Amino acid sequence: MNRRKQGIDIVKMRIKKAKAKLAPKNKPKYISKAKRAKLESESVENVVVEREELS
Repeated sequence: MNRRKQGIDIVKMRIKKAKAKLAPKNKPKYISKAKRAKLESESVENVVVEREELS
């Protein structure tokens, strides 16, 4: 009985891992601190350029 249970548990674990890979990821992709600073500076520059164009 114990050997049978071990086999079933192994199959259940494999199925669980496969389902986890197919499930959508809730966590956003990691962005490093340097990239965040770069993106922020670019967005600030874009806002400044847009304001100058409107003036």
